[in-house]
Amino acid sequence: MNAINAMKIWWATLGAREQRWVVMAVAVVGVTLLWLIAIAPAVQILRKASAQHAAADLQLEAMRTQAKQATSLREQRALGYEESLRNLENSVKQTLGSAAILTVNDTRASITLKGANADALATWLSQARINARAVPIEARLQRSANASTSASTATASWDGTMVLNLPPR
Repeated sequence: MNAINAMKIWWATLGAREQRWVVMAVAVVGVTLLWLIAIAPAVQILRKASAQHAAADLQLEAMRTQAKQATSLREQRALGYEESLRNLENSVKQTLGSAAILTVNDTRASITLKGANADALATWLSQARINARAVPIEARLQRSANASTSASTATASWDGTMVLNLPPR
């Protein structure tokens, strides 16, 4: 209570003009604090909100796409070993052609690549997963030494081996 009484006495000793200046100074400090504590953080959040919303929408769309893919994979009928192997052999011949050699040992298929086109390899991997239910378990690939690095032919080619698991017999 003593501090309040001291403030009242101090206020009474000020002239009218000085009191106005003190009120204006307190108002400026109050508005500044209000801006710094309440308004500025909210404005920053609003500025970032549209970008964060767009990023969240992209993530949601990607998740929906993945969910659709997972559902479609779950709904596919199970393949037997023979049908899976036949589909894998066909996809190797059609997509990779002479750039790949397929060898099968029980439920593992090994693909040896020599100068395989990158786009064809990506397409083949997708086909192997979907059509033959073959799951890659090992890959040792390196960019082919004869791969073109010029801007006019930007497709890479790959050498190496891949091992895939086939459905059980």
